Amino acid sequence: MATTPDAAFEALMNGVTSWDLPKEFTPSELLLIGEAAFPVMVNDKGQVLIAVSFYGQGRLVVVSHESYLMHAGLAPFLLNAVSWLCPSPGTPIEVHSSLASLVNILRGSGINALVQPEPGEALGVYCIDAYNDTLTKKLVQFVKRGGGLLIGGQAWNWASQHGSDKVLFSFPGNKVTSVAGVYFTDVYGDINRFKVSKKIPKIPLYIRCWEELRHDQDQLLDGISMLDVRTGGVPSQLLVHGSLAFPLGLDNSFLSCFLAAAHYGRGRVVLAAHEAMLCAPKMEPFLLNAIRWLSRGDRDVWMSTGLYLLEGQSTEISVSEPAASAGLKVQIGCHTDDLTFAIKLFRAPVVTYQCCMNRTQRSVSCLWGGLLYIIVPKGCQLGPVSVTITNAVPAPYYKLGKTSLEEWKSCIQKNLGPWGELATDNVILTVPTASLKTLENPEPLLQLWDEMMQAVARLASQPFPFQRPERIVADVQLSAGWMHSGYPIMCHMESVQELVSLANIRSKGLWGPIHELGHNQQCRGWEFPPHTTEATCNLWSVYVHETVLGIPRAQAHPQLKPEEREKRIKEHLQKGAPLQNWNVWTALETYLQLQEVFGWEPFITLFAEYQTIFYIPEDNECKMNIWLKLFSEKVQKNLVPFFEAWGWPIQKDVAEDLACYPSWEDHPLRMYMGSE
Repeated sequence: MATTPDAAFEALMNGVTSWDLPKEFTPSELLLIGEAAFPVMVNDKGQVLIAVSFYGQGRLVVVSHESYLMHAGLAPFLLNAVSWLCPSPGTPIEVHSSLASLVNILRGSGINALVQPEPGEALGVYCIDAYNDTLTKKLVQFVKRGGGLLIGGQAWNWASQHGSDKVLFSFPGNKVTSVAGVYFTDVYGDINRFKVSKKIPKIPLYIRCWEELRHDQDQLLDGISMLDVRTGGVPSQLLVHGSLAFPLGLDNSFLSCFLAAAHYGRGRVVLAAHEAMLCAPKMEPFLLNAIRWLSRGDRDVWMSTGLYLLEGQSTEISVSEPAASAGLKVQIGCHTDDLTFAIKLFRAPVVTYQCCMNRTQRSVSCLWGGLLYIIVPKGCQLGPVSVTITNAVPAPYYKLGKTSLEEWKSCIQKNLGPWGELATDNVILTVPTASLKTLENPEPLLQLWDEMMQAVARLASQPFPFQRPERIVADVQLSAGWMHSGYPIMCHMESVQELVSLANIRSKGLWGPIHELGHNQQCRGWEFPPHTTEATCNLWSVYVHETVLGIPRAQAHPQLKPEEREKRIKEHLQKGAPLQNWNVWTALETYLQLQEVFGWEPFITLFAEYQTIFYIPEDNECKMNIWLKLFSEKVQKNLVPFFEAWGWPIQKDVAEDLACYPSWEDHPLRMYMGSE
């Protein structure tokens, strides 16, 4: 299999003697960054029109107009591309319906291609245009796991509707190909003169996308005219190079750069030339800008307006022209659970309403009324905007660090909407106004919530402050469970006091809400459903109760009393430690025993490492063995005897790899297993 750039180029160009392009279609120039991407077709002006790259265990071929993928004149190259993209002989070749004509070209050459709406589970080749915004995650994972992707499109027409400054990071195709260092641009590609190269063609180093980078630079330096980086340390000098890297701070001579930023794939980087700059008080305005810019990439955010639309009323909402084309939405209501299939109803099945704010003025109404939100889409780089809302009443709203006590007291005494919110940068609690009227000073409560949220982030090895605040909303009826995770986390009205009573939290804790926050931290790589679905989320409940609230695990939940734990262990071992019974509290016990011996740090570092692993198999046995191996490495002990005692399926090669570490023979289950 051709895996080096030179070998790949040779395989792709085998038998291709000319570029027969249809003259009626105008392509887009492709931008290549990183070492994995290289050009295949380049015109005499140095513009790349076909490129290739690798990502994870897979590969992709990017073509600068989708029509090229359905043009018979390019059949020799297309056949080579599909063959090269195949992970192995006989793997499925699937084509999205938008490129249905490609199926005929492939079948005409003996390749059995099928039209499929999305890539299947089996790794093969998938062909699609660059305009689909619904399969982004699936396509990225498909390539990452080892699939081959053939994708084509142009971005200049999209740019004419959405703005040139949004192409690189918002154009649907770029959300997929950018992970491999290939970008569609809004620059027209010239198709007048080509030649077929015998080796990988060279391309110029200059770029044509400065407008979008200037927008990023403006965001990072918003409100900043001078940077004081005198921290006592001596900074090094940064070399800023690459198509998507740009300087932010230069010395007085404009020769030395000490602060820079860059895009990489779908991620972002800010780099300082000395670590002291990242904690210098004088750098605070820049650091806040940097955090906002770095977190801009994160699934739509509800922005609270602090207003409530009364039932049966309508409101007029006005925004600027740029805001009307930014993909914003208006939402009335926060109770998003759909109760359509509930046997008994305590409220209407659907009580929220959402609409696109795609024009500067819109009249919006909802029969049930509700809190008013502006929904900001993923990747939006609009910046601060003004929104005018009429005919809505104030709702109680307190933001930690912004709302004064006087403002809160004045607000809560007025005739307000029936629901209100308590907010920090990391969590927002939505509860009935009646429950807020007795809250004289929300500050101590929200400070504690922020401490708990910081602990949630710390255990998960996630950035803090959160990229977007978690939301917890109370409702009279839920679609599932006593509480459930998601955005927002939903809870019953009976749990409101649990959320807003500082005294109750300090004395009794709040296992349920932290349990749901733990669900939101669970990751596919280290989850073994259905065994751990309701188990590992409880690690966060234990961690927060013990490290923040000072409530021992035995008091935090009745199931964690020593006698209950011992009873479960004995019952599990008496049954022969069957894996099918290893779930919920029994599964949690395994993790708690590890924590009680090795502490929390191995979990924190392990969760961080999982975020860097490119490919993790889907089956539980492989995932469990990866966990066993990585945790053993963290604690420098062979944990095979411990996990064997718990009934885990241990793979022979993993056991052999871990034989180099001291074997953990005196593990906590030994006392229950009798002498051997």
